Amino acid sequence: MRCPMREIDLKMHNTIRQLLTICGLFGWLSCFNVALAAETTAREALIIDFDTGAVLFEKNADAPMPPASMSKIMTAYMAFERLKEGTLALDDEIPISEKAWRKGGSKMFVEVNSRVKIQDILRGIIVQSGNDAAIAIAEALGGTEEAFADEMTQKAIALGMHDSRFRNATGWPDPEHRMTARDLATLAIATIRNFPEYYRIYSEKTFKFNNIKQGNRNPLLYKNVGADGLKTGHTNAAGYGLTASAKRGGRRLILVMNGLKSVRARTQESEALIEWGFREFSNYRLLKATAPVEHAAVWLGEKPRVPISLEKDLLLTLKRVDRKKMEVMVIFQEPIAAPIKKGQRLATLRITAPSMKPLELPLFANIEVARLGVFGRIFAAVSYLLWGPDG
Repeated sequence: MRCPMREIDLKMHNTIRQLLTICGLFGWLSCFNVALAAETTAREALIIDFDTGAVLFEKNADAPMPPASMSKIMTAYMAFERLKEGTLALDDEIPISEKAWRKGGSKMFVEVNSRVKIQDILRGIIVQSGNDAAIAIAEALGGTEEAFADEMTQKAIALGMHDSRFRNATGWPDPEHRMTARDLATLAIATIRNFPEYYRIYSEKTFKFNNIKQGNRNPLLYKNVGADGLKTGHTNAAGYGLTASAKRGGRRLILVMNGLKSVRARTQESEALIEWGFREFSNYRLLKATAPVEHAAVWLGEKPRVPISLEKDLLLTLKRVDRKKMEVMVIFQEPIAAPIKKGQRLATLRITAPSMKPLELPLFANIEVARLGVFGRIFAAVSYLLWGPDG
């Protein structure tokens, strides 16, 4: 027999109404972007929800750009990785070469031929944006800054940052030293997720070394927006840039912007975009993995229906004004012929809303349903034709 396509509006279904009220469920979905509705004079910009990967705003996010000192997020990442592996310790001391000592730009003010602890070097890189500190750790971990930059590029590729190429550890101007806003967001997320114990350094507002106290250049740390990282950057070619993260009420946003014309513009526009992201969007915990979304009729099976569910918990980022306009449907053909294996894909969950591209997720069988024997199949077929799946 031919099975008709069935579409069920889940907003009217009792089971789904109950599931929509469940709290404390988390999942990661990065397959859709929501509509743009913000403005910025930044040359490149991107706002991403940390948990769902949803893009709230983007402008030239995949354009290669000079990242300036935002490169140092990767420099620090490489050190964090060694610390986590145990091949490096915070109390370890590294030598300061003449090259590191002589480097211009922002400085930690280390002394040539001295030795400095890793915990101080990291603060020199992150809080003070010291080029001398970045070169010192590059030489300690890579042998030379050039070799370390090659390692940075390989690590970027491994993290999925396919448009990043490093030629130094500082972000010093080089025509071949490039990153994208999307790659910087990927790196920020990886840093926060993989190294929470070291990520805390990014929230420190001041650091004193060699009797010189310097303040963190991240403007959002001094605003009441929930910011706790990450890094600013500036060169003539790059303009003024910022990779930032802010968290409110359990929800975290990642912001990347570059190409701004002044420190003031960077401060004002970064604050405005972060506020916009938290104000206009929310995360909605919709469905729990393995909780039945629907019970599909089974054809010639030992059970009349099979529960179907998502593989992972479902968390969506939506514009608040579009929440009530969201439509959720289950699409499948029924009855579904037995035998059915547990985990077998049986249907599709389709979600639409004005502020997002249509999202389709696979639904799977929660249980195994064996096929009936010969006589059972005859009786079940007659019963189904006369009274339906629940007859």
